Amino acid sequence: MYIPAHFAAGPDVIHDLLTRPSAANLVTMSPQGLLATFLPLIYDPAIGEHGALHGHLARTNPQWSEPAIGESLVIIQGADAYISPSWYASKEEHGRVVPTWNYSTAHVYGKLAVHDDAAWLGNHVRRLTELNEARSERPWSADDAPERYVSGQLRAIVGIELVITRIEAKAKLSQNRPDADIDGVVAGLDAQGHKEIAADVARARQVRPRRDAGRV
Repeated sequence: MYIPAHFAAGPDVIHDLLTRPSAANLVTMSPQGLLATFLPLIYDPAIGEHGALHGHLARTNPQWSEPAIGESLVIIQGADAYISPSWYASKEEHGRVVPTWNYSTAHVYGKLAVHDDAAWLGNHVRRLTELNEARSERPWSADDAPERYVSGQLRAIVGIELVITRIEAKAKLSQNRPDADIDGVVAGLDAQGHKEIAADVARARQVRPRRDAGRV
């Protein structure tokens, strides 16, 4: 991924992308060509040097049974939004402004492993559910469903684990703009209801990333 120094994501941004409840694209190269699946994932920092991402695929999905060639890739996407040049204070000063797109993303590379046993899958599904139900007033638990039903559902999926070898992360959040332009971007995003990325832009202004911050 192309990462200019001023858009290199720092450790806090990388940690947020890895740990927030979300889904991402798993991309693998197989003997049949590229395969990709969008799936929810959970990060486990205790595995390997950089941690691991855990997920599951439908048993009928061929991506798990086709051997992955070389590294596999998970593409994690944070909040993103269109940035109008009309929000920039510099538009009124000189007019030399153009539209752009703000976003945060992490390309997570690693070795893919398959887990096809009930114990691993049961633990994974419980952890994934707890992560995503954490903000609910009445969180659902696997214990709320009949055990026989849950066992049947587990037989229909296969676990996958990406043991992370490296991470490339980018946070393009108007860091290259003057402060007055950033104020306009935050206000413009907030007015359109893009609260999450408006907050990301505001935070990014406070941090000057190191040149090597986008690589782990």
